[in-house]
Parts: sequence; structure tokens; C-alpha cells
Amino acid sequence: MDRIFIFLQHISPHHLLSRAAGFLARLESPVGLKDWVIGKFVSYYDVAMEEAEEPDCTRYPHFNAFFTRALRADARPLGDGDVLCPADGAVSQIGSISQGLILQAKGRYFTVEDLLGGDEERAAQYEGGEFATIYLSPRDYHRVHMPVAGRLVATTYIPGKLFSVNGVTAENVDRLFARNERLVCHFSTEHGPMAMVLVGAMIVAGIETVWAGQVAPPPKQPVTKDYQALPETVELGSGEEMGRFMLGSTVILLFPRGSIAWEARYTAGAMTRMGETMASYD
Repeated sequence: MDRIFIFLQHISPHHLLSRAAGFLARLESPVGLKDWVIGKFVSYYDVAMEEAEEPDCTRYPHFNAFFTRALRADARPLGDGDVLCPADGAVSQIGSISQGLILQAKGRYFTVEDLLGGDEERAAQYEGGEFATIYLSPRDYHRVHMPVAGRLVATTYIPGKLFSVNGVTAENVDRLFARNERLVCHFSTEHGPMAMVLVGAMIVAGIETVWAGQVAPPPKQPVTKDYQALPETVELGSGEEMGRFMLGSTVILLFPRGSIAWEARYTAGAMTRMGETMASYD
């Protein structure tokens, strides 16, 4: 079944399916159908609506609004550690970057340079550093927050495939996260550079940031924006929202050598909650 699943992904029209899903997810009518779909989704995935700022499923104008719902102010208290978890989900892989390689799954790797869209200079900043890949499942809260305070330096949108990013696909598709559509966000922090990569996936209808709105899907070519050249800076505090997915996907964090040490419980498969302490400064 896994082989069939992977084969179907290779032959599927990724972008057509995802854009169609995005169109349907924004429909506000018929209201009865919209409410029925959201209700079935909540029931099937056991979504914790009691944590939502608006717990009534029928109050959301469309599926996208429900999926990117805000949480109650007290639902995710921020930890007092140095580095906070950016999202609800599960750790796909975590560890050190060696010889420019990031572990995707057992026996499969991809390069930092490929992940960052061929940016050799910035990739070199993370040699010997640390990475964490967090998978957001359909039932999770889908806003992404800052693990540390930082100033936005640049972003690069990189077009690509839209393979699913679950465990089965990660174990069977080479260079998965370096092939999928993604948005790379480079930050300057008190302890050096940090990269946050928001990776698109099958039927993920878009990626948004708090400073630019929806940034994927734009034109089908790489788009880089230098925020250091702008008169107004984008600065975000630790725990502040930085972006969101319209349907689920993956966040990858990159830190330079000697900057952080992961908490012991953060290993492949560990569940995560946004705002909990994830690492300390080394």
C-alpha cells in the first residue's frame, strides 16, 4: 500500500489538486455544506475546539478560516526557556547538521543548500549546526510562531513539487523537503542567524506570513525579498505568530554551530506543543 501511495503521488497533478482544494476551502456557501464539512473534520480528527478562540464550528465563514483558527490566549502559555517550540505537531527528525546534510528519514538526506534554494553562502552558516523538522498533522493548530526573538533579514519563495510530507513519504521520496514548494525565512537573532522554512505539501492551498500575507503560491519562479533594504524592519518577539498554513505541512528550523542544545525529550516522533521550551542556548 505504501508503494501504491507513493506511485500515485508521483503521477498526480500536485498543483492542480492543491489549487482546487484551496478554492473549495474558501467557499462560504452553501452554508449547510460548509458547516457539515467542518463538523465532520472536527469529529474525524478529534480537533480540540475547546482550545480555540471561537469554539463554535458554525461561526467560521469558510474552511480556511476554521483551519487557521486562533487559539484562546491561555491555551499555549509560553515556556521560560531560551528557544520555544514554533508549532503544534510531531518531531519528524532532529539533530546536528554534518557535511551540509540534514536527515530526512532513515537512510535519506538532503542538503542545507538545496533546502535554501541554492544559497551557498547562507547554507555555510549552518554547517555543524542544529536542525529540527516538525510535522503538522490535520488535527493540529496551524499557526507558526517564533522560537526566539528575531529581525527578518530576507525571504525566498521556492517553487517545487507538492508531495505529501507524512512519514511514509519522507521515508520513500528522496530530498522531499528540498523538492517541495517552500518559503525560506532568514532571521537575525541575538545569538546569530536562524532560518525557518515553511514547506508546502499536497493540497496545502497556501502559506501566509504576518508581514506579507499570502506568499505561496505566487508566480512559478523563485522570489527573493531583501528586508534589510527596506526602511521599515520586521521584528518579532519570542512566541509571536510569524505565519500559517492553509492545510497542514512542515516547519524546519536551522541554527548555527554551538548556538543551542535541544531538550532531551525532543527526539524523532515526540509530540510538540507551540510555546513549550524546546532548547537552551549552548
